[in-house]
Parts: sequence; C-alpha cells; structure tokens
Amino acid sequence: MRNIFLIVCATLVLFGCKKKKTDREKIDEYIVANNLTGQYTSSGLYYTVDVPGTGGSPALSNIVKVEYAGYLLDGTKFDATKTGVPIEFGLSQVIEGWQEGIPKYQKGGKGKLIIPSALGYGSSSAGDIPSNSVLLFDVYLVDWR
Repeated sequence: MRNIFLIVCATLVLFGCKKKKTDREKIDEYIVANNLTGQYTSSGLYYTVDVPGTGGSPALSNIVKVEYAGYLLDGTKFDATKTGVPIEFGLSQVIEGWQEGIPKYQKGGKGKLIIPSALGYGSSSAGDIPSNSVLLFDVYLVDWR
C-alpha cells in the first residue's frame, strides 16, 4: 500500500508540473514559427537586420531618433510610435535590450529586436507588459547624434 502511495505521488509530481519554458526556448520557437534570419548576442538578445542603413552606429552615449512598435510574443502590441513621428532619447536611458540592440543598426537601419526578459523589465511589470516577458520590437533607427 505504501509503495502504491509513493508511485502515485511521484507520478503527480512528474506529470502534474509543467516545465516552464526559458526565454531562449520561447525566442527559438518564435524565430522558427516566423521564419526569421538573424543572430543571437552573448546576452541572449536576438536581432535581425532587414535594412542595414549607412553612416555608422550609435554608442550608449548618443541620442537616438527611432520609430518602433513593441509586442509581446503572442502578438499583443503594447507600445508604438506613430509612423513618420520618431521619438528621441538618450540610448543610456532605456532598457538594456535597446542599449545593446539599437547599436546593431546604422542610420536608416531597420529590423527586429527580440529581448529576453532579463534585458527588458525582468520580474517587474511595466504598464501592459507582464513580468518576465520576452519583448519584440520592430525598430527603425531614423538618426542619431
């Protein structure tokens, strides 16, 4: 009787708990499902360069002018600039994923940034962004100085 109880408990533990996917697994699934071609950085940021742009890339100390749309991986849009109306900010003043990702583009460059939660808002929620969310951004680096 005791052995049956232990077997039932072990079965419940093994099959009753769903394994949470890592950010990398979520990003990999998204890349495959959307047929993206890009690359990972050592921090786990994934990016594509759809339009390379010209004129060099900004550094953390620069002011950038960007148009973007931000999404959760399920397609929920949480923020965006209006087309033709870029936003300007110091690159050092944004989430780590942008600090690392925006310099992958030159002026006029466009692409996608897929940012693991640790480079986004981590375990904190932010507005319509739940905690521990992988973030997807369509970005267009209009200019920088």
